[in-house]
Amino acid sequence: MKVRQGIAVAALGLALMGCGVQPTGVIGAGEPASGPTRGMRLYYASAGGLRAVPLIDTEIDDLTSVLKLLAQKPPPAEERGGLTSLVPRLSGYSATATGNRVTVRLDGRYPESGRDQGTGQLVCTMARARSVLEPKVRTDDVEVTLRPSEGDALGPYRCAEFLNG
Repeated sequence: MKVRQGIAVAALGLALMGCGVQPTGVIGAGEPASGPTRGMRLYYASAGGLRAVPLIDTEIDDLTSVLKLLAQKPPPAEERGGLTSLVPRLSGYSATATGNRVTVRLDGRYPESGRDQGTGQLVCTMARARSVLEPKVRTDDVEVTLRPSEGDALGPYRCAEFLNG
């Protein structure tokens, strides 16, 4: 068995030398990648916490259109995988932004506590959308405030407050 392994290693070495690949030293490339990836994602609730689902082949033009997408059920594959939307049924809503601040205006009262997964879905999705629409703004820096027409404002919140780990 060791003879076969030795022959295979020698053959691989000869092949690499024959194709012009030369050994190199360690090449520094800086810190490893970290933080969220680019691209629009909607956040859904699961037993393990919030999970991001990429939006593929869907263009977003403004924050309010993202709220409309989030109000729908998750795609069938994700739903079968245990994801659900806990965003409360909202009768009316709009979203605006300035810099790293997003304000979601809601008709009526907001039925949740502000520390629940449904609110986390709103906050994380709006933070991601803001950074996609305004690339100079980092998702981690976005602050989202919920302003119901009845009752007190909730927030500002950052997505990290709702993510496990």
